[in-house]
Amino acid sequence: MKFDKKTLNITFLGTGTSQGVPMIASKDPVCLSTDTKDKRLRSSLLISWDDKTYVIDCGPDFRQQMLRESVQLVHGVLFTHEHSDHTAGIDDLRPFCYKIGEMPIYLNQKTFDSLEQRFEYIFSKENRYPGAPSVQPHILKETPFLLDGVPVVPIAVKHGKLPILGYRIQNIAYLTDVKTISKEEREKLKDLDVLILNALRIAEHPTHFNLQEALDFVEEIQPKKAYFTHISHKLGFHSEVSKKLPKNVFLAFDGLKIQA
Repeated sequence: MKFDKKTLNITFLGTGTSQGVPMIASKDPVCLSTDTKDKRLRSSLLISWDDKTYVIDCGPDFRQQMLRESVQLVHGVLFTHEHSDHTAGIDDLRPFCYKIGEMPIYLNQKTFDSLEQRFEYIFSKENRYPGAPSVQPHILKETPFLLDGVPVVPIAVKHGKLPILGYRIQNIAYLTDVKTISKEEREKLKDLDVLILNALRIAEHPTHFNLQEALDFVEEIQPKKAYFTHISHKLGFHSEVSKKLPKNVFLAFDGLKIQA
């Protein structure tokens, strides 16, 4: 696949797990932290190049994230899977739909089926509610595709037993909610500049990488840099955990901006 390499601007819209940090009704010390880097909205990523802007996932904090970053236009959404912390903000695509018309969304068949059922008013072809967002679904398998001239490679991973998607965009890969990944899919992650990966907590978890599993995966893949996201309060304080990481591995935080 031939392409002109673009400079990708990355913003971590949210870096928290499904309940965010602080978690409701928790008195855990991390949830009570006054460090802004311990305040984590649900995980989402913004990627822009030239005059194009895309997001990966739009969870329940999507509106707040768009306002915080003063995002004026989104040209499409790539979904990793159907869980609410990654999809519940789909209705808040409306202002962008008013500007561009149908919003392209990229997702696997299982995610599409779930969204079509849960947000019937968005996908309905008859008697549509006039204020509903309009979307243009693109059902993904494992075939690479171009997104406004930038190559995207879907990465098949498992979130527990649930098949979900990660994405390699040029030499950046975004993998969230990962527990297992096949040898074949790992081959698609060679020669990365940046790997963004979930690291939920210290203790093992049945459907997510914990910190040690994430570190082991980074050691295997050998990206130039790695950033951990989808973090719960059970990982610990940002300032303390950061000090213990290898020099090329970082804890992401909400609002962090990088280029690659």
